[in-house]
Amino acid sequence: MPVYDSDFLYALAQAHQRTAAPLPAAAFCQLADHLLELLFPERAARPLRDTDAVAATLRLLQDDLTNLLRAVPVPEPAAQLVAGLINSLPTLRHMLLLDAQAILAADPAAQGLEEVVSTYPGFYAIALHRFAHGLHQRGVGRVPRLLSEYAHQRTGIDIHPGARIGPSFCIDHGTGLVIGETCVIGAGVKIFQGVTLGALSVAKHLQGIKRHPTIEDKVVIYAGATILGGNTTVGSHSIIGGNVWLTESVPSHSRVYHQAQIHVTRSQDPSEDILFSI
Repeated sequence: MPVYDSDFLYALAQAHQRTAAPLPAAAFCQLADHLLELLFPERAARPLRDTDAVAATLRLLQDDLTNLLRAVPVPEPAAQLVAGLINSLPTLRHMLLLDAQAILAADPAAQGLEEVVSTYPGFYAIALHRFAHGLHQRGVGRVPRLLSEYAHQRTGIDIHPGARIGPSFCIDHGTGLVIGETCVIGAGVKIFQGVTLGALSVAKHLQGIKRHPTIEDKVVIYAGATILGGNTTVGSHSIIGGNVWLTESVPSHSRVYHQAQIHVTRSQDPSEDILFSI
């Protein structure tokens, strides 16, 4: 039998005793996927046959979510909180349809709304965000961040559940996109991959204040741009070019570009090229 350090074992045992009941992470993520399949049958392996089947599935999801939320801190009875969420589903579906239509309109490669809803990672990420944000607004602990990290793992898109995002939000590609907790995004915004909407400082004492930028309506932010700071506002109808580093506000209808200098040389004899060895 191996011999373990007794102090180490005691410390671990104490930590386990202090820890709350484990969060049923897989069950929450699976329920979120089932909810999305209910709202958008394009994502479902087997679409429901009629109104009765839809109602029965909705009741089952409501019961499952109520039971799951009893394992986490909530500011009101779980049944009451979930009833409010269920009543908000028509609004959620409407918002997500606007997002899907925005992606379809902006992407020449998109073949139709069904393709966007069923395959696009940007749509999936914003769908889980809107559900997680609803839980976050109602004061549910731990679960909203769990769902946002689940979407992050599946899509490479990292949106904090506290971020406030307006309608008709288009994420094009999206890999490496980061949207911070206190970010506010208006209507009709389009963002490409690799964009960071972050904070100027990550000091812990700044928790609870607005640390992330405000992006007003109809803004386009191209790949690799970094926009930082709670006092930074990008005015409506602005275009932020690729690889821009922005820490101050710009007025509406601005065009902000990163000017790179690229030098191209050509040698008639490849043997004359300088070779580097690393």
